[in-house]
Formats: sequence, structure tokens, C-alpha cells
Amino acid sequence: MKATRRSIALLMAAMLGGLTAIAPARAETEVDLELVLLADATGSIDEDEIRFQRQGYAEAIADPAVLSAIRNGLLGKIAITYIEWADASSQQIVADWMVIDGPDSARAFGDAILAPPRLAYGRNAIGAALLFGKAQIDANAYSGLRKVIDLSADSANNWSGPSIFEARRQIVDAGMTINGLAVLCRSCSGQPVSYDLEQAFRDTIIGGPGAFVVTAENAQEFANAVRRKLVLEISGRDPQQPAALASSID
Repeated sequence: MKATRRSIALLMAAMLGGLTAIAPARAETEVDLELVLLADATGSIDEDEIRFQRQGYAEAIADPAVLSAIRNGLLGKIAITYIEWADASSQQIVADWMVIDGPDSARAFGDAILAPPRLAYGRNAIGAALLFGKAQIDANAYSGLRKVIDLSADSANNWSGPSIFEARRQIVDAGMTINGLAVLCRSCSGQPVSYDLEQAFRDTIIGGPGAFVVTAENAQEFANAVRRKLVLEISGRDPQQPAALASSID
């Protein structure tokens, strides 16, 4: 009898184990958008500019126009993370994935951006930064109707790590979009590069469904550029429709 009971117990344990094995490893939270913000922290960005960039994003995510774009989505919420990038071995998560669904969560995300010290250093490795962003989307606990990687930079150089071409190919092939924020003036002492940075973004960096570039021409315009970019990304609108955009951010 004891042997029979033991056999039954072992059989039940095996059956339960099998059910556990075929169950999902995690329950994914559905959101309208999975958004990776990749902020430039390369050698051309000093400590004050790091804080300035973070402040711009913290204010933008809580802006009424951005919150309205989130609220008007099919699910009314997005998942977002903020990462600073530099060389091929230096991509640092400043604020980990968080769901934004209203003013309170937006302010909490802004606070999370502002809290940590600078962690990323080195020369431009855009390809590595883009692939790091893709890895965060692949590994997170969210299921977004759209998946976007947003890269800000004051140049289109790639001094180490994977090529931008290869990174872009992998990301676009995975059904994700790369958008760009071309920063033309860091401290308003002149343009950071001698070439057309916005066009370089178009030619070599952005890609995928609805990809676009927004330009920050000076420090005063940075916050507005970030806000405009977030509204476009969250709403999924065509950036070539200024009338529709203007009505959403007034």
C-alpha cells in the first residue's frame, strides 16, 4: 500500500511539474507602447548637460500634452525606460521600466531619472547603444502594440562596437522603430558637428515603421523638442502633420 501511495504521489508531482513547465514564464502587461529613451552621455556631454537633459525629459513626460497622448491610446498606458549611453561597454539604465498611465506615475518616472549620478562615459558607440535598447525590450515584462527605441545624440559617429547599419537592421527586422533627437547645440556655443546632423540621422540611424527625427536647435528649444517627440511617439502620428500636432500640444 505504501508503495502504491508513493507511486501515485510521484505521478501527481510529475503532472504538476509538467503543467508548470508549459505555463508562461511571466505574465506580460499589455501597453500601447514600449519606449526606450537612449540619452547621449558621451565625452561631449558634461555634468551640467547630463542634468539638463534629464530635467528636460522629466518635465516632458509629465507635460499635459504628453499625458493626453498616453490617455488617448487604446490601453491608456505606456512602458518606458531611460538609459544613458556612451562607448561600447557603457550603457547604463538610469530609470528602469515603468508604466506611465497618468500624472502620478509620470512624476515618479521623472524623479527616477533625476536621482542617480552619471554612470556612462566614453566615445560614441551608437550601434552598441541601439542593440542595448533592443535587449531591454526583448527582456522586459511588457507587451506593447508598438516598440520604439529613441536615440538622442549630438553626432552620428560610431567609434567602437557593432556598426550602426547592423544594429539598425536587427532592430527593424524585429519590427521595432528607431527615432532620433538630433541635438544641434549643447551649450549654445556652436554646432557640435560640421555636417548636417539631422540628415545623417535620416540616412544612417532611424528606421522602421513611422521613423522620424526631431531637432533641438538650442538649449531653449530642447524641452519643446523632447515634448514634441514624445507626443509623436506615443500617439503614433505622422510628424509631417504639424496642424494635428499643434492642436495636441497647445
